Amino acid sequence: MWPTLVANKIFKKRLGSSDFIADFPSFKEPLLGIVDFDHNPKFIHNDHKGTQKCKVFVSTWNVGGIAPEEDLNIDDLLETCNETCDIYILGFQEIVPLKASNVLGSENNDISMKWNSIIREALNKKSYKGGKDQSDGENLQNNSLNEKENSAKFCEAQHDVQCIISKQMVGIFISVWTRRDLYPFIRHPSVSCVGCGIMGCLGNKGSVSVRFQLHETSFCFVCSHLASGGREGDEKYRNSNVTEIFSRTSFPRGPLFDLPRTILDHDHVILLGDLNYRISLPEETTRFLVEKGDWDSLLENDQLKMELMSGNTMRGWHEGTIKFAPTYKYCPNSDIYYGCFYQGKKGEKRRAPAWCDRIVWHGEGLKQVQYTRTESKLSDHRPVKALFTAEVTVLPKLMKNLQSLFLSERFDQIKTPFEVSTTDDFVRTKRSSFRL
Repeated sequence: MWPTLVANKIFKKRLGSSDFIADFPSFKEPLLGIVDFDHNPKFIHNDHKGTQKCKVFVSTWNVGGIAPEEDLNIDDLLETCNETCDIYILGFQEIVPLKASNVLGSENNDISMKWNSIIREALNKKSYKGGKDQSDGENLQNNSLNEKENSAKFCEAQHDVQCIISKQMVGIFISVWTRRDLYPFIRHPSVSCVGCGIMGCLGNKGSVSVRFQLHETSFCFVCSHLASGGREGDEKYRNSNVTEIFSRTSFPRGPLFDLPRTILDHDHVILLGDLNYRISLPEETTRFLVEKGDWDSLLENDQLKMELMSGNTMRGWHEGTIKFAPTYKYCPNSDIYYGCFYQGKKGEKRRAPAWCDRIVWHGEGLKQVQYTRTESKLSDHRPVKALFTAEVTVLPKLMKNLQSLFLSERFDQIKTPFEVSTTDDFVRTKRSSFRL
């Protein structure tokens, strides 16, 4: 991928693509996303306003170049609510070590595919658990389900949640999953990669952005890994990365040239990742306040909070209240922060605790209802997760009927081309579109 990133930087190309991994679609995408309220029962809807609310789960995790074991348990990461969410966004950084062979070599999707397998198993296990709880309640009144019906229900539940977009750039990886019954209402998926690392363009730092449209509302999720460094003034490099990502990320406009092109053109935007912003206090003071659990005093000196308040970067963006301990940097397989007792290798930099891993959002109709961390000790970072409700605009029934009347016969032959790969569970999609 690195030659493409270099060329895009040199020639100032702004382009997105449909080159990503996804589950093979088992049914056709509906023309123009025509909506039927009655067949979307899990959405909270309002017929008069033409809006619905969906639940969106978002997480970010720097895994420090450590490949996951096949039996890795991520239930703690996904147990955000009792009910299944509509959309799941899982972002990762450093899924491979950031060494020269990975940054300059050809892309290897083995690790990202392994993560997708772990996510698939966890999400569908959770989905089945929810379905089982509901059926148990029904059985108190009518215990008529036989063993064969239970087995059929289990098999169906295994495909309740599907991957609609999955994309890797060196160590940055984002995987997007939705409920199976929502897939017919999702259109125009696309990805855009921006490298901000070595030479200002390689993929050891930067972002992988994904976008899609659910009903009539556009979503954009930006998984980022910004410049590191704990010295005074290093936050300016991170601000510069953000500016580069916002200016260079671009998506196809679609055949009617009416789709959002830039990140901020979308209705709902969520930026997640290892943003690497630190705490602007002496290391001894930071460690003392962390030991006391004085998050308020620390957050008053948090670089990202200060940058957001001053408007130096991400003007108009929001972040929920942080009520959890700093997520970086931990000793290996430990709850102890690096530098307290474990000194590391000789000459290795000491790094004070910081909230490097963050989730921020932009746009009307997004409400964050949970923001917390989980306690996996796989890497020197702790995962961060958030739960949102997002307003989604839908077409009224009358509009649906009119479009069906005038367009169904005229465009019934239009199909979306798919190029099938040899993998078992995923295909690489190639969707054609016009670009400005």
